Amino acid sequence: MKAKSTLTSKWIKTKVLLRSPEISALIPETARLTRENAKRMLDKYAMVYIKPEVGTYGNGVIRAERRWEERGTVYWYQSGTKKRTFSTFEAFYTSLKSMTRGRSYLIQKGIDLLKAKGRRFDIRVMVQLSPRGIWETTGLIGRVAGEGKIVTNYHAGGKPTAVEKLLAPHMDGAHQAATIKRLKKLGKDIGQLYKKNYPGFKQLGVDVGLDRSLTPWIIEVNTNPDPFIFNQLSDKSMYRKVMAYRRAQKTGSKH
Repeated sequence: MKAKSTLTSKWIKTKVLLRSPEISALIPETARLTRENAKRMLDKYAMVYIKPEVGTYGNGVIRAERRWEERGTVYWYQSGTKKRTFSTFEAFYTSLKSMTRGRSYLIQKGIDLLKAKGRRFDIRVMVQLSPRGIWETTGLIGRVAGEGKIVTNYHAGGKPTAVEKLLAPHMDGAHQAATIKRLKKLGKDIGQLYKKNYPGFKQLGVDVGLDRSLTPWIIEVNTNPDPFIFNQLSDKSMYRKVMAYRRAQKTGSKH
Protein backbone atom coordinates (compact mmCIF):
# COMPACT_ATOMS: atom_id res chain seq x y z
CA MET A 1 0.00 0.00 0.00
CA LYS A 2 1.31 3.41 -0.92
CA ALA A 3 2.12 5.56 2.13
CA LYS A 4 0.12 8.73 2.40
CA SER A 5 1.96 12.04 2.33
CA THR A 6 -1.09 14.18 3.11
CA LEU A 7 -4.31 13.92 5.09
CA THR A 8 -7.27 16.19 4.46
CA SER A 9 -9.59 15.20 7.32
CA LYS A 10 -9.02 17.26 10.47
CA TRP A 11 -10.99 14.60 12.35
CA ILE A 12 -8.61 11.81 11.35
CA LYS A 13 -5.59 14.02 12.10
CA THR A 14 -6.98 14.73 15.57
CA LYS A 15 -7.60 11.04 16.25
CA VAL A 16 -3.94 10.28 15.46
CA LEU A 17 -2.88 12.71 18.21
CA LEU A 18 -5.32 11.20 20.69
CA ARG A 19 -3.34 7.94 20.60
CA SER A 20 -0.67 9.55 22.80
CA PRO A 21 -1.67 10.24 26.43
CA GLU A 22 0.90 13.04 26.73
CA ILE A 23 -0.10 14.77 23.50
CA SER A 24 -3.85 14.21 23.88
CA ALA A 25 -3.78 16.21 27.14
CA LEU A 26 -2.91 19.27 25.02
CA ILE A 27 -5.74 18.89 22.50
CA PRO A 28 -8.83 21.05 23.13
CA GLU A 29 -11.94 18.87 23.23
CA THR A 30 -12.98 18.26 19.62
CA ALA A 31 -16.11 16.59 18.24
CA ARG A 32 -18.18 16.44 15.10
CA LEU A 33 -20.64 19.30 14.82
CA THR A 34 -24.14 18.21 15.78
CA ARG A 35 -26.92 20.07 17.55
CA GLU A 36 -26.25 18.09 20.73
CA ASN A 37 -22.50 18.70 20.67
CA ALA A 38 -22.94 22.41 19.96
CA LYS A 39 -25.33 22.81 22.91
CA ARG A 40 -23.19 20.73 25.27
CA MET A 41 -19.89 22.41 24.41
CA LEU A 42 -21.27 25.96 24.51
CA ASP A 43 -22.82 25.18 27.90
CA LYS A 44 -19.49 23.75 29.07
CA TYR A 45 -16.97 26.18 27.57
CA ALA A 46 -18.97 29.29 26.56
CA MET A 47 -16.67 29.76 23.54
CA VAL A 48 -15.92 27.33 20.71
CA TYR A 49 -14.47 27.24 17.22
CA ILE A 50 -16.34 25.50 14.43
CA LYS A 51 -14.36 24.53 11.33
CA PRO A 52 -14.75 22.48 8.17
CA GLU A 53 -13.45 18.94 8.51
CA VAL A 54 -11.68 19.50 5.19
CA GLY A 55 -10.31 22.96 4.44
CA THR A 56 -7.24 25.17 4.31
CA TYR A 57 -6.10 28.73 5.04
CA GLY A 58 -8.71 29.20 7.78
CA ASN A 59 -11.53 29.28 5.23
CA GLY A 60 -14.94 28.60 6.76
CA VAL A 61 -13.81 28.86 10.39
CA ILE A 62 -16.48 30.18 12.76
CA ARG A 63 -16.10 31.44 16.34
CA ALA A 64 -19.19 31.03 18.53
CA GLU A 65 -19.99 32.12 22.08
CA ARG A 66 -22.68 31.93 24.70
CA ARG A 67 -22.88 35.09 26.79
CA TRP A 68 -24.89 36.30 29.73
CA GLU A 69 -26.37 39.76 29.38
CA GLU A 70 -29.01 41.74 31.26
CA ARG A 71 -31.68 40.52 28.87
CA GLY A 72 -30.58 36.91 29.42
CA THR A 73 -28.41 34.38 27.61
CA VAL A 74 -27.44 35.26 24.05
CA TYR A 75 -25.62 33.27 21.42
CA TRP A 76 -23.48 34.68 18.65
CA TYR A 77 -21.09 33.56 15.98
CA GLN A 78 -18.54 35.26 13.79
CA SER A 79 -17.52 34.19 10.30
CA GLY A 80 -14.92 36.37 8.64
CA THR A 81 -15.52 39.78 10.21
CA LYS A 82 -19.31 39.50 10.40
CA LYS A 83 -21.10 38.72 13.67
CA ARG A 84 -24.64 37.49 14.18
CA THR A 85 -26.42 37.44 17.55
CA PHE A 86 -29.39 35.31 18.64
CA SER A 87 -31.61 35.23 21.73
CA THR A 88 -32.15 31.45 21.60
CA PHE A 89 -29.96 28.46 20.92
CA GLU A 90 -32.42 27.13 18.34
CA ALA A 91 -32.24 30.29 16.24
CA PHE A 92 -28.45 30.31 16.60
CA TYR A 93 -28.06 26.69 15.49
CA THR A 94 -30.49 27.00 12.59
CA SER A 95 -28.47 29.92 11.23
CA LEU A 96 -25.18 28.12 11.91
CA LYS A 97 -26.30 25.05 9.97
CA SER A 98 -27.25 27.20 7.00
CA MET A 99 -23.68 28.58 7.06
CA THR A 100 -22.16 25.08 6.89
CA ARG A 101 -24.19 24.20 3.77
CA GLY A 102 -24.33 20.50 4.50
CA ARG A 103 -20.55 20.08 4.80
CA SER A 104 -18.97 18.10 7.62
CA TYR A 105 -17.77 20.41 10.41
CA LEU A 106 -15.95 19.95 13.69
CA ILE A 107 -16.50 21.85 16.92
CA GLN A 108 -13.57 22.54 19.25
CA LYS A 109 -13.22 24.05 22.69
CA GLY A 110 -12.14 27.65 22.25
CA ILE A 111 -8.76 28.71 23.63
CA ASP A 112 -8.39 32.24 24.99
CA LEU A 113 -5.21 32.97 23.05
CA LEU A 114 -2.50 35.38 24.10
CA LYS A 115 -2.63 38.68 22.22
CA ALA A 116 -0.21 41.09 20.62
CA LYS A 117 -1.53 44.66 20.76
CA GLY A 118 -5.08 43.38 21.12
CA ARG A 119 -4.89 40.77 18.35
CA ARG A 120 -4.81 37.03 18.92
CA PHE A 121 -1.77 35.06 17.87
CA ASP A 122 -0.74 31.43 17.59
CA ILE A 123 2.49 29.69 16.64
CA ARG A 124 3.28 27.48 13.66
CA VAL A 125 5.74 24.75 14.59
CA MET A 126 7.44 23.33 11.49
CA VAL A 127 8.59 19.72 11.91
CA GLN A 128 10.57 17.82 9.30
CA LEU A 129 12.49 14.63 8.78
CA SER A 130 16.17 15.54 8.71
CA PRO A 131 18.49 14.17 6.02
CA ARG A 132 19.50 11.59 8.66
CA GLY A 133 15.89 10.47 9.02
CA ILE A 134 15.28 12.05 12.44
CA TRP A 135 12.26 14.24 13.20
CA GLU A 136 13.37 17.77 13.99
CA THR A 137 11.62 21.05 14.67
CA THR A 138 13.12 23.32 12.03
CA GLY A 139 11.05 26.46 12.46
CA LEU A 140 8.84 28.42 14.86
CA ILE A 141 6.88 31.45 13.70
CA GLY A 142 4.11 33.52 15.23
CA ARG A 143 0.97 34.42 13.29
CA VAL A 144 -0.99 37.47 14.42
CA ALA A 145 -4.64 37.73 13.37
CA GLY A 146 -5.63 40.62 11.13
CA GLU A 147 -7.82 43.36 12.57
CA GLY A 148 -11.27 42.00 13.37
CA LYS A 149 -10.34 38.50 12.18
CA ILE A 150 -10.81 35.28 14.13
CA VAL A 151 -8.11 33.29 12.30
CA THR A 152 -4.37 33.87 12.15
CA ASN A 153 -3.62 32.21 8.81
CA TYR A 154 -1.22 34.12 6.58
CA HIS A 155 -3.53 33.68 3.58
CA ALA A 156 -6.37 35.21 5.62
CA GLY A 157 -4.41 38.34 6.53
CA GLY A 158 -2.41 37.01 9.46
CA LYS A 159 0.96 38.68 10.05
CA PRO A 160 4.02 36.41 10.35
CA THR A 161 6.03 37.59 13.36
CA ALA A 162 9.10 36.37 15.22
CA VAL A 163 8.07 34.18 18.16
CA GLU A 164 10.45 35.94 20.54
CA LYS A 165 8.82 39.30 19.82
CA LEU A 166 5.36 37.92 20.61
CA LEU A 167 6.38 36.10 23.78
CA ALA A 168 8.48 38.92 25.28
CA PRO A 169 5.55 40.93 26.74
CA HIS A 170 4.14 37.81 28.41
CA MET A 171 7.22 36.28 30.07
CA ASP A 172 10.84 36.86 31.03
CA GLY A 173 13.82 35.49 29.13
CA ALA A 174 14.10 32.26 31.10
CA HIS A 175 10.41 31.41 30.64
CA GLN A 176 10.67 32.31 26.97
CA ALA A 177 13.58 29.90 26.46
CA ALA A 178 11.70 27.15 28.32
CA THR A 179 8.55 27.75 26.24
CA ILE A 180 10.46 27.58 22.97
CA LYS A 181 12.19 24.39 24.12
CA ARG A 182 8.83 22.86 25.02
CA LEU A 183 7.34 23.80 21.62
CA LYS A 184 10.28 22.25 19.78
CA LYS A 185 9.96 19.01 21.75
CA LEU A 186 6.20 18.94 21.19
CA GLY A 187 6.71 19.28 17.45
CA LYS A 188 9.25 16.47 17.40
CA ASP A 189 6.99 14.20 19.47
CA ILE A 190 4.07 14.82 17.09
CA GLY A 191 6.30 14.06 14.10
CA GLN A 192 7.32 10.73 15.63
CA LEU A 193 3.70 9.88 16.43
CA TYR A 194 2.58 10.57 12.88
CA LYS A 195 5.50 8.56 11.50
CA LYS A 196 4.24 5.48 13.38
CA ASN A 197 0.78 5.79 11.86
CA TYR A 198 1.60 7.26 8.43
CA PRO A 199 5.18 6.44 7.39
CA GLY A 200 4.91 8.59 4.25
CA PHE A 201 4.95 11.88 6.12
CA LYS A 202 8.15 13.92 6.01
CA GLN A 203 6.95 17.31 7.28
CA LEU A 204 4.16 18.71 9.42
CA GLY A 205 2.98 22.16 10.45
CA VAL A 206 1.62 22.13 13.99
CA ASP A 207 -0.49 25.13 15.00
CA VAL A 208 -0.18 25.81 18.72
CA GLY A 209 -2.07 28.38 20.79
CA LEU A 210 -0.85 29.60 24.16
CA ASP A 211 -3.42 30.60 26.76
CA ARG A 212 -2.85 32.86 29.78
CA SER A 213 -1.38 29.98 31.77
CA LEU A 214 1.06 29.47 28.83
CA THR A 215 -0.30 25.99 28.13
CA PRO A 216 0.57 25.04 24.50
CA TRP A 217 -2.76 23.84 23.07
CA ILE A 218 -2.58 21.93 19.79
CA ILE A 219 -5.14 23.61 17.56
CA GLU A 220 -4.45 21.73 14.35
CA VAL A 221 -1.89 19.72 12.38
CA ASN A 222 -1.26 20.57 8.74
CA THR A 223 0.18 17.66 6.76
CA ASN A 224 1.08 19.85 3.78
CA PRO A 225 2.49 22.99 5.43
CA ASP A 226 3.46 26.08 3.45
CA PRO A 227 7.17 26.73 4.07
CA PHE A 228 7.18 30.18 2.51
CA ILE A 229 5.69 31.87 5.59
CA PHE A 230 9.20 31.63 7.09
CA ASN A 231 10.52 33.77 4.26
CA GLN A 232 8.46 36.66 5.68
CA LEU A 233 10.82 36.99 8.65
CA SER A 234 13.79 39.34 8.39
CA ASP A 235 16.02 36.54 9.73
CA LYS A 236 16.11 34.02 6.89
CA SER A 237 17.96 31.27 8.76
CA MET A 238 14.85 29.21 9.55
CA TYR A 239 13.59 29.57 5.99
CA ARG A 240 16.90 28.36 4.61
CA LYS A 241 16.89 25.32 6.88
CA VAL A 242 13.27 24.41 6.10
CA MET A 243 13.93 24.62 2.36
CA ALA A 244 17.20 22.67 2.62
CA TYR A 245 15.37 19.83 4.38
CA ARG A 246 12.60 19.89 1.75
CA ARG A 247 15.16 19.61 -1.03
CA ALA A 248 16.92 16.75 0.77
CA GLN A 249 13.59 14.91 1.14
CA LYS A 250 12.85 15.21 -2.58
CA THR A 251 16.34 14.07 -3.50
CA GLY A 252 16.19 11.16 -1.10
CA SER A 253 12.82 9.99 -2.41
CA LYS A 254 14.39 9.28 -5.79
CA HIS A 255 16.69 6.62 -4.42
